[in-house]
Amino acid sequence: MSSPAPAPHDVLMPSGPEVARPGFLPRLGAEAFGTLFIVVAGLGVPLFTIPDSSPLPAALAAGLAVTAAMLAFAHVSGGHFNPAITLGHLVAGRIRAGAAAAYVGAQLAGGLAGALALYGILRTLPGIADSRTAFDTVTAGFGEHSIIQAPLAAVLLLEMLGAAIVVAVFVGTSGRDTRDGGSRSAAPVAVGLTFAVLLQLGQSVGNLPFNPARAVASAVFSSGWAVGQLWVFLAAPLLGAAIAGLVFRSIGAGAGAGAGAGVGAVVQAGTGEEANEAGESAETAEPASTEAQEFFDGKRG
Repeated sequence: MSSPAPAPHDVLMPSGPEVARPGFLPRLGAEAFGTLFIVVAGLGVPLFTIPDSSPLPAALAAGLAVTAAMLAFAHVSGGHFNPAITLGHLVAGRIRAGAAAAYVGAQLAGGLAGALALYGILRTLPGIADSRTAFDTVTAGFGEHSIIQAPLAAVLLLEMLGAAIVVAVFVGTSGRDTRDGGSRSAAPVAVGLTFAVLLQLGQSVGNLPFNPARAVASAVFSSGWAVGQLWVFLAAPLLGAAIAGLVFRSIGAGAGAGAGAGVGAVVQAGTGEEANEAGESAETAEPASTEAQEFFDGKRG
């Protein structure tokens, strides 16, 4: 028996004519290239500009890079470019585990490629004797490696809070329905501005990236201490992302219960991602047949 039709306000459908969804490899390529762009901009600007007391230029560059990358590639892959955002979607029930793992792998590869390109450029500059020491100036750290000597506890809390905010803004704005006054550019602009604001704060504390892919990329090409402290900039943002994902999952479950009807699938406007609501019974639910759902179910490559 088929499930009752959900209320119109319970399903967010992307506006415009339906188009074929990109395949598996194009989506991973979009995630990798978008992350590369963000790492090149986020690390390159502070690396190749004259150091000053203000982190504003680097923060703005990174935020604008996020906005540009999402505008360019969100229609292909969803525009995560950050393992924390992908984990938040996974916990919120908006992406399958297999797809999430592939996305994270692509993001790490893209970030490392971007950092490698910057490292290669540094090696060609005669005025820079040690490229790893130069990378130290843009690599996340705490204690003696923090600009203000921030202790471990402060860095952990700030990374967790920042990642949770980024995931909340991303998930909240990417789910807006364009028919209800939402805009396809709402998520890129909101997420980019959020990153710019948080990086303004994070760089003043200790080059906090709120992005594990960027943290790995810079640590690999820095001095040995960076790898030793890397666990903080992996664990803290992922934990913050998981908390935000749980909050949105509970909000989604509560909304579905309040509507009085099971929602078979939710499509995020502008990203093309879907998720089955957990509260729907297997006997009454009809499986989603869209190409996007088949991708996240691992049925389509």
